[in-house]
Amino acid sequence: MKVINKEAFLDTFQYFDKPIVLEIIDIFIQEHPDRLERISNAIKNQDFDSLKFDSHSLKGVIANFVAEKPLQLAKTMEMKGAEKDNSELETLFDQLKVATNDLIDDLKSLRPEFEE
Repeated sequence: MKVINKEAFLDTFQYFDKPIVLEIIDIFIQEHPDRLERISNAIKNQDFDSLKFDSHSLKGVIANFVAEKPLQLAKTMEMKGAEKDNSELETLFDQLKVATNDLIDDLKSLRPEFEE
């Protein structure tokens, strides 16, 4: 596990039906490219309202997976949008891409534990 706290993740999802956990994982993986594209476009267009909204949305989903690093990066991006602060956005976005890709790798490795 690179970014997910596996023990906390399994504790969080222990009472969920396994197919539901798989669906949550799969939806995140499927929506990931579009979420990052919206954030990238918001940065390019200096659309701080969209940056705040899309980063907040991503943060909420990441929180389910107990992954502190991508969660903090999404939170920072959300705050940058709220404060209309364009400093270091490209660097933060690059870090967010890496961290969320690590999250996806972790989710893919956890996925078999929920397959029946």
